[in-house]
Parts: sequence; structure tokens; C-alpha cells
Amino acid sequence: MAGTARPRIRSTGGRLGAVPPRDADLRFRIVHGYRRAFRVAGSGPAVVLIHGIGDSSTTWETVIPALARHHLVIAPDLLGHGRSDKPRADYSVAAYANGVRDLLGVLGIRRATLVGHSLGGGVAMQFAYQFPDRTERLVLVGSGGAGPEVNPVLRAMTLPGATAALHALRLPTMRWQVGAVVEALRVLGTGLGRDGPDMLRVVDALPDGTSRAAFIRTLRAVVDWRGQVVTMLDRCYLTRGMPTLLVWGGRDAIVPVEHGHRAHEAMPGSRLEIFPDAGHFPFHTDPHRFVGLLEEFLSGTEPARWSPEQWRQLLRATPNAVASVEPSAQRSAT
Repeated sequence: MAGTARPRIRSTGGRLGAVPPRDADLRFRIVHGYRRAFRVAGSGPAVVLIHGIGDSSTTWETVIPALARHHLVIAPDLLGHGRSDKPRADYSVAAYANGVRDLLGVLGIRRATLVGHSLGGGVAMQFAYQFPDRTERLVLVGSGGAGPEVNPVLRAMTLPGATAALHALRLPTMRWQVGAVVEALRVLGTGLGRDGPDMLRVVDALPDGTSRAAFIRTLRAVVDWRGQVVTMLDRCYLTRGMPTLLVWGGRDAIVPVEHGHRAHEAMPGSRLEIFPDAGHFPFHTDPHRFVGLLEEFLSGTEPARWSPEQWRQLLRATPNAVASVEPSAQRSAT
């Protein structure tokens, strides 16, 4: 982003080693034979920032320095995104959760707070479901998985010919026309006009056929022509005892704010914060408020600590009978 210093680039093996105090380093690790890129800054309890579909770790540049004052911040480029490799591979939500776990394992990080935006919210939720003993807290920002509704543009991108359409959007004449429409929608004060520039930024970050193919494969893993095909609602009861913060833009044109209310109702003990004038990227609209909210949440909650037996009890219970099954750290804190 304008005014942000370009990160230093390092490619080393093993654990993190020296970490920059606040400005993010761009680093690489080889995991399962593929290059994984990630940004890292700060020190302290680990916070992992997971971007949305088609995006990359650069989306967090406005908030990483402030978060790194008190935390070790790690922002990966998911496989198929950003500076990470883009193979013909499994781009499902579960595979991404495994990828985050394996990267953290390579870096020697046992537990972390997961902050996920859009698709990244679904990945964070899946990570907490698959690896509850490694998850301290959840922060879901405009997250997918709380209902079928999603912007029609994304639904259309799952249809045959989507790759060619993405290529056409990068042509100078088409790019100018689409940009003019987005600007008109912005002037009219529509939600899509607010999110349009970020959507165009994502398209601009797909410079070649390999990138566009990875984007389409990822999208089709979670969306079809009817809407979102994955859900977290059937397992939301498992977040009982897991400190959970939901952040939504009141004018989100990608994943409607109603999904935030729906997820809040389904997640016992969760907290919902609405940014009334924000779209799908509230941490871009008001990064100062976003960081303050996140810092308050991190300092004001105790990390969850599940034992295998507690997790088994929770899985065996019905969603309406889980009140007595809480992680030990949360029981002692209340």
C-alpha cells in the first residue's frame, strides 16, 4: 500500500530466528515441497493473520506494525496466493487449515490466536475444529461459512469460462470500463462500490494463468452458482469456551452482515462488533479501531486450553447439552 515500506525478503530454513520488531519481513519456507511465503514481525504471544480468497498477506500491512508491538504476528500467503507456490493441488478449507498448522510447526509455534478474513475466517474456524489444542482464540472478519448468500460476482466466477473472464478484466479497455462502473457505484454510496476497489485489487494481483487457475480452484471449493457450499454453523457449538470475536462491515457487499449475526447466535459466548460504514474489509476502512478492538480482545480474554478428554466429551454431547464441557483455562477464569 502507498506509504508502506517494502518488506525485506529472506529465504531461510528452520525456526524463525531473529524477527523484526515491527516492520514485516517477507520470508519463505519449503513445506511438503512447495514454497510458502509469509510475513512476520514482533514478539510475544503468536497471532496468525489469514487473508481471504485471491488476496495475500499484503492485505494486513496497515495493521501488522501496531499488532507487532505486543505480539509475534505471522501472516502467511496461502498456497495458490501471493508469493507462495501455485500448484495444481487441494485448495479446500481443510487443506488450508492443514497448511497453516504445518507452517506453524516448521516455525516452532505450538499455539496461536487465529484471525481470519473472508475465506481465511473459514480456514481459521476449520483450524480450531481440527486442532483445538493449538488454538487460543478465534477472530473471524467478514467470514465465510455462515450461510449460502454471497456476492453474485463470485457465484458467476465459478461457471465455465471464468478464467477467460478474469483475463479479460485485466485488458486495459475492460479494466478502465469496470473501474469507471465501480467508481460510479462508490459515488452513489452502494456497498458494492465500497468493496469494488478491493475486488479490483484482487483481480490485479492475478497476473498470469497459473494465478488465475489457483483462484478459480479455490473459489470452486467453497462456492458454486447457488452460493456458498461450505458451512460452519453445524459445528459452531464447539466454540464454547473458545474466546471468539466476530468483526463485520455493516455494508459488506461480499458476505452480508446478517451472516455475522447468524454466526454470533450460533457461537456460545462470542462477541460481535459491527463497523457500520465499512464493507468487506473493515480493517482497511478503520485500521486504528480494528487494532484497538483486537488488542482489547487479546488482553481481556484467557486463551482456551482443551484437553483431549474435554474435546471428546464435547463431541459426544449434543449442541444443547455442552454447557458443562468447557476448557480448563476458561473454567478457572470464570
